[in-house]
Amino acid sequence: MKVFRRIMMGLAMLSIALGVWAFWIEPASLVDNEVSIAIHPWPQSCDDLQVAVIADLHVGSPHNGLSRLRELVDETNALKPDLILLAGDFVIQGVIGGEFAEPRDIAAELDRLQASLGVYAVMGNHDWWHGPQLILDAFAGTHIEFLEDASKELTQGDCRFWLAGVSDYWEGAHDIGKALADIPAEAPILAFTHNPDVFYDFPHRVSLTFAGHTHGGQVNLPLIGRPIVPSQYGERFAIGHIDEDGRQMFVTPGVGTSILPVRFRVPPEISLVTLKSMSR
Repeated sequence: MKVFRRIMMGLAMLSIALGVWAFWIEPASLVDNEVSIAIHPWPQSCDDLQVAVIADLHVGSPHNGLSRLRELVDETNALKPDLILLAGDFVIQGVIGGEFAEPRDIAAELDRLQASLGVYAVMGNHDWWHGPQLILDAFAGTHIEFLEDASKELTQGDCRFWLAGVSDYWEGAHDIGKALADIPAEAPILAFTHNPDVFYDFPHRVSLTFAGHTHGGQVNLPLIGRPIVPSQYGERFAIGHIDEDGRQMFVTPGVGTSILPVRFRVPPEISLVTLKSMSR
């Protein structure tokens, strides 16, 4: 009987410890994940270009208020990226224990982000649910440029490429043709969007697509995997580098939480991606 009680007490303490970790410690953490990806086509003059990718801020979710956003901006700037991409979902709806943060306050903090090639954004489904014009108006006075089914040529020294932003797969037009319309046929292209499920619609001429939305599933259980991933492709597009038939995508697990304020073995992340030419 004593052995049984000790086992049950041990299991209870383990459950409490896991709960504290999943609902408090890990969601309140922040990691820098540095990844190197070889892509094609990509000019050698752009080798070692560093792109910071931040998604799913969900400012106002538990442990993730404006003070946390301030720390994230400082940490991102300390990485000294060449380019910063904000892949949507700045606001929250209905997160347990969350408190809505005004888009203008979020925009004011993100306006401190610094990158030599600029800071660009697209909206996520939560931003569309809040009101796309409200989001755009909030960022109107900042140096952050939204590329909703639009593109822009970026130049740094001899490095020259195009950046294309595609609107949300669920709520936006996600008009890839429109986003790429102004880009010359042979130009190297980086694309970014919120939801990775649009990936197969991108043509092979896009060297690499960045996305968020999935939160990496928020929970990654040993031996079981990620029980919930908001993608029609399940764990296939949950997180990290995806390479399928020459098409490449990188999915960042994001920063905040949605629905339940839990993260387990999927810590909030600033993704720093270094790009290399495959011909190197």
